[in-house]
Amino acid sequence: MDPWIVVDLGFGDAGKGGVVDFLARQTAAPPLVVRYGGGGQAGHAVVTDDGRSHVFSQVGAGTFVPGSRTLLGPDFVLHPTALLVELRRLAEGGITDAPERLAIDGRALVTTPFHQAMNRLRELARGAGAHGTVGVGVGETVAHALGHPEEALRAADLQKPGLADRADAIRRRLRSEARGLGVPPSDSAGRELAVLEDHDLGQRWAEVVAAEAWPVVDGDAALRRALGGPVIFEGSQGVLLDRDHGFFPHVTHGRCGPEPVHEWLARLGTATRPTTLGVLRTYLTRHGAGPLPSETDALAGLPEPTNDGRGWQGTFRRGWFDPILLRYALDRIGGVAGLALTHLDAAARAPEWRQVVRHHGADADSRLDAATLARVHCELEAFPRAEDRLVAVTEELLETPVRIVSRGRPAAAKAWRQV
Repeated sequence: MDPWIVVDLGFGDAGKGGVVDFLARQTAAPPLVVRYGGGGQAGHAVVTDDGRSHVFSQVGAGTFVPGSRTLLGPDFVLHPTALLVELRRLAEGGITDAPERLAIDGRALVTTPFHQAMNRLRELARGAGAHGTVGVGVGETVAHALGHPEEALRAADLQKPGLADRADAIRRRLRSEARGLGVPPSDSAGRELAVLEDHDLGQRWAEVVAAEAWPVVDGDAALRRALGGPVIFEGSQGVLLDRDHGFFPHVTHGRCGPEPVHEWLARLGTATRPTTLGVLRTYLTRHGAGPLPSETDALAGLPEPTNDGRGWQGTFRRGWFDPILLRYALDRIGGVAGLALTHLDAAARAPEWRQVVRHHGADADSRLDAATLARVHCELEAFPRAEDRLVAVTEELLETPVRIVSRGRPAAAKAWRQV
């Protein structure tokens, strides 16, 4: 069978984790789930029919399916200590063999405590101009590797001699940079600055990391072997946050569309042609700062068990279904083979239900960017509540078939659409 690529067409949080879990349950054999981008900032929630749940961060969201495996690809950003915490939580929930089902490409960049601290300090320095970071250091890790490739740590380095010295070199560089940020004094800033001033932390971190037998592999070889069976490429965040397609500065350093998968397969010389599935809610959401033209308080009462405003991202926001932004996302990535439409049950819970029909306040030929979206206001009309009609209108507006429908969090609430 051809692999699936699962991408979020919005600003993230559309339900990629549940869709990956659903697909993993449909394959003839347990699949390989490939986290091909992003890193420890992911929050891919999965709820099983027997009531188990986990918010997958670095481990693939198909892990509740016995025998399914995870490969963290070459463009993944590994947060080793956070991964250890996640594996422990999975074990506490009964998934004790997750480490044996995990492989890490040796080229994956590694986040240290110093990248995470610097990430947070930069966000604090932005004040009212905050970008909306998750605060785990993914972007800082990528930026540091681009600026100082000779200092970058990769998964293959985790058990090599000199890890503590290399970590401390990163600490010293980022400490020097932090002194020029002009971060306003606060308890949060003090905690992060203390990380960069801790001369012994690199040694302590290295001792914890080096004590683990990390399953580092040749990712190209691992993928080649897997392509004879079921493979699911699990994307991160959303196309509207992509570094190339999103609205600067409210973007991630990573690539959230299917392009990295196609490029990886092309480098391998394989004729495999994956099927891309675009995940979207029946309304829009975004975490923290950045444009959301259709934002509304009318949807504030919809439940969000795994999203709140307590983290570094800030407020969890909701907006009406906006086909203008979604068509933009589809156009930027060259379209998808089908849609996975989630949160169909929200239509019955919301006090009103609407969709965007036009953006006012921008010229027809205006390029969509953060400045343009900040000044537009949305013309709205009723959006169908009845499921059949809602799905049909979505297909019509986005000129793409809906392949999977989701009416809730558990696996049983998801189904192939019967056409």
